[in-house]
Amino acid sequence: MNAWLRGVTRLLLLIAASALALQLYFLLRVALMITVDPQSTTFQRSEMWRMLAEQHRIVWSQRWVPYERISPQLKRAVIASEDASFAEHSGVDWDALEKAWERNLKAEMRAERANDQLARRAARSDSAGAPRKVQAKIVGGSTITQQLAKNLFLSSERAVARKAQEFVITLMLESLLSKQRILEIYLNNVEWGEGLFGAEAAARHYFHVSAGQLGAYPSARLAVMLPAPKRFEKRPGSAYVAGRAATIVARMGDVEPP
Repeated sequence: MNAWLRGVTRLLLLIAASALALQLYFLLRVALMITVDPQSTTFQRSEMWRMLAEQHRIVWSQRWVPYERISPQLKRAVIASEDASFAEHSGVDWDALEKAWERNLKAEMRAERANDQLARRAARSDSAGAPRKVQAKIVGGSTITQQLAKNLFLSSERAVARKAQEFVITLMLESLLSKQRILEIYLNNVEWGEGLFGAEAAARHYFHVSAGQLGAYPSARLAVMLPAPKRFEKRPGSAYVAGRAATIVARMGDVEPP
């Protein structure tokens, strides 16, 4: 029994040491970003491998530009759209997370009721094959800092351990980097389409100008695309994008970039 307990203790100590080493690794990487621009993110590298596997080539557009060369209008638009309390929170917006959880719970309940109705109709009509299930529309409550933490280091899987690690890295980012630096790294690495990353690449691709020349409405249109860039890049001038962009423009006056 004593030998078994010693073995379990060693295993737990090894797990704890490994977890601590991983956190120190993340901490050092974040600290390096105080002065060094990250060359790529985990999400970008996974996209490269995906494109290589599916298309047998990598089509890539990204160019780092310093904070002062990114349009203030784009900064306002992204904050207004993605994280209105960016300047005030310490990395996590708990109110936004609670609201997102409530909306997702309601969406899942509606989807469950719709699927039950479809199943009953299919049973009554004796139709062949199972009906196509309705998927709940899940919304996120992540801040810009949380999105950056995930894109820099983590996968996109929905798991408790991954989310917990995201919170830890978010606190590291907020503790070591200024809000301005966080926004600078985010805007230079966020996805705006297939193989299209960063404000400079997006501005030139969609509007044929530099990131520093973006006006209010083009900036708002880019901000609208952020939750689903691969979907919106197919129709960047759609009625939804235009309407949502107008709403963001109206909110931008209340935003002061860091």
